[in-house]
Amino acid sequence: MKISVLGCGRWGSFIAWYLSRQGNEVTSWGPGESYSYQILKQTGRNEYVELDKKITLTCDLEQAVTGAELIVISISAQGLRGFMEKIVRYPVAEKTFVLCMKGIEVETGKRLSEVLTESGISPRNIAVWVGPGHIQSFVQCIPNCMVIDSENEALKIELVERFKSDLIRFYYGNDLLGTEIGAAAKNVMGIAAGVLDVVCPPLKGPLMSRGAREVARLIKAMGGNELSAYGLAHLGDYETTLFSPYSHNRQFGESLAKGQRFDRLAEGVATSKAMFLLGQKYRVELPITQAVYEVCYGEGDDERRCKEAIGSLFSRRTRAEIE
Repeated sequence: MKISVLGCGRWGSFIAWYLSRQGNEVTSWGPGESYSYQILKQTGRNEYVELDKKITLTCDLEQAVTGAELIVISISAQGLRGFMEKIVRYPVAEKTFVLCMKGIEVETGKRLSEVLTESGISPRNIAVWVGPGHIQSFVQCIPNCMVIDSENEALKIELVERFKSDLIRFYYGNDLLGTEIGAAAKNVMGIAAGVLDVVCPPLKGPLMSRGAREVARLIKAMGGNELSAYGLAHLGDYETTLFSPYSHNRQFGESLAKGQRFDRLAEGVATSKAMFLLGQKYRVELPITQAVYEVCYGEGDDERRCKEAIGSLFSRRTRAEIE
């Protein structure tokens, strides 16, 4: 199959590497001025993977999208709508789109599949690919499980059958809303975990339990299945984000609590704002999310804000664990 992977950063370069190993004809696209593209063009590799010479590397977006049967997108979540404005200039209406990215659009509160739909792509042609796994582990042939979800049952099954391997065991998702919200929210909990690694590490266990519970409440209020919060997209991905040294979101939270600068993308920052606004819209109490939002967007001393956030969670009224 002819597949174009749009985005050649950390995750995009891995996806291109992985799908090429599956026997697909893969094109990897990146903006010509970006460091990620330039390093791949000059060396054929980055700090994570070495691209097979069979992979076509290009900065020509028209070539990438018109020559593909299936288009995988792996870019920053907040840039998706603007990126789709460029893509839909080409004849892509009948192509399949797979989103290998996690986030919620801050300005609208929309899920990423909704952004594609509003850009003119049919929901029947959209799938999401999320779940646990870090590139550093995959390239060492350490296997993991992931999930593919779509409103189109036939597409979901087709993609799982095409993409499965001894390295990644795929499951069929059955709640697209819950899968997307859960995957995005996991990054918010990753920031919380990084803060706790500095301020109070034993609280990471309760974070996993209470964090999943509040995400379940949000998913239910939005019309999804609250059990999705306990699946691979959210709770199943916790080890990867809450405990892994590779997680940008956990590293961001740790750096924040130490008063240090972290200069890599942490999607959980924007997602904490989007979830905070969704909590207000759907009248759902999201105490951990709110604490992360205040830590990320508040003013003053970072270390002090992090400690105060923990205190605010402990001063809340006593309630039943499961309501």
